[in-house]
Amino acid sequence: MNQFDPKKNYYEVLGADDGASRRDIERLYRRLAHRRHPDRGGSEDEMKTLNEAYAVLHDDAMRKDYDRQRRRPIAAAPYINTATPARDVGVYGQALNALGCLAAGFMLLLLVRFNGLWFLWPLGILAMGVMLFGVLIAHSAVRNARESLPKAHPVRRLRAVQELAFWTIVLAAVYGLYLILTAV
Repeated sequence: MNQFDPKKNYYEVLGADDGASRRDIERLYRRLAHRRHPDRGGSEDEMKTLNEAYAVLHDDAMRKDYDRQRRRPIAAAPYINTATPARDVGVYGQALNALGCLAAGFMLLLLVRFNGLWFLWPLGILAMGVMLFGVLIAHSAVRNARESLPKAHPVRRLRAVQELAFWTIVLAAVYGLYLILTAV
């Protein structure tokens, strides 16, 4: 038998490791042949597979050839572009989403504040959550806008200043919202 199928895992058929010795392969073959022999209740197909695995792994030259062909690299899978969905909408899309979240949260806060109904407090918590989500989307838009610039652009080097300016604006807006809601 000079031919073998490198797609089959003969080591698995015998229950052996890749580095099993010739003696271990013989021992495993005898044990399995005793169980799978057709005279002992096994099937002919199982015995043929077992004999094929033993013939390949017992012969040193054939085993080396089998191992070499088995470890041949598989053809590379086609490239699949997996860009994150947030970047697919672009910076303007993220800015628009952030503006929508901030506007919806602000409207909900105004509804809770000026309606005067005490049982709407969960709506106020929801409004704060929506506005926080809008701030996070705005932060992502600012970061993506900075990363879309060429590496040599001077704005990319001022990351700390941009972060400080962004969070200062957010805190000023929160304070302004607090003043608006408490003044009226």
